[in-house]
Amino acid sequence: MSDPSPPVDAVHGIDALTPASGRLFVVVGVFDGLHRGHLYLLRHLRREARRRGARPAVVTFDAHPDQIVLGAAPPLLCDLDERLVLLAEAGVEVTVVQHFDVALRMTPYDRFIEMLRARTEIAGFLMTPDAAFGHERRGTPAAVAELGRRDDYVVVVVPPLDLDGRPVRSADIRAAVAAGDLARARHLLGRPLAVVGVRDHQDTASDPSGGRVREADAPDVCRVRLTFPMPMALPPAGRYSARVEPVWVSDGGLPPARERSIVAATALVEEGNLLIESRAALPPGARLRVAFGRRMG
Repeated sequence: MSDPSPPVDAVHGIDALTPASGRLFVVVGVFDGLHRGHLYLLRHLRREARRRGARPAVVTFDAHPDQIVLGAAPPLLCDLDERLVLLAEAGVEVTVVQHFDVALRMTPYDRFIEMLRARTEIAGFLMTPDAAFGHERRGTPAAVAELGRRDDYVVVVVPPLDLDGRPVRSADIRAAVAAGDLARARHLLGRPLAVVGVRDHQDTASDPSGGRVREADAPDVCRVRLTFPMPMALPPAGRYSARVEPVWVSDGGLPPARERSIVAATALVEEGNLLIESRAALPPGARLRVAFGRRMG
């Protein structure tokens, strides 16, 4: 019989950490999409944490930092709830969801590290050579390591994962999705492109063929619209085979759990809208995970 999975803590903000969170080995990042490059880093994170008797931990953000830094965020490859699910499945034991605002953007890297160390023990940080955090991205691996020699933590630097001769990056996956190259996106993600949205409470949906609003005309087919709290990366307009999976968020701030009830469907993308046609009942307000297959026609 295998050992039980380690406990998973998802805390909202660094201020919510306590000594009970344990000794942490930390990586900082957005982790949008949890692609193959991210999973590679998390394997290193688990290994380095075990070597130091620490818990693998991620500090991520409730929104994409580009929203504050550049004034506009890119469309997301997965929402925050889905990100927490994937981080937990990848063996992360502590996930800190930090609010990213102007104050955090202006926080120097040494102050950011001290915020962590003031609340729990930090064994070290995992970084890639080009990673940096803190105001003006001055928290480079060299700068963080120099601080660690004074404060008794380590910095482990690992090269990014290369596929096809280049690092795996979320921006390249977004570009593949926007171009309709879902095979390329799947190759870089390590799984089909999927988005999580909420079924619109209205019983009508836009007709993508004419832009009208009307009742679904097939009595045995349920056509519903999905809405998203933040813009999501969607493929070009068209019809796609899809698999739809209901999801829910568990109580107590833990990562969401996934209900394994998957139905075949058709996804219709039109001008940034996503409609789902399915013979299964999709109740209003349901959170649905839609995994894209091939384009139809």
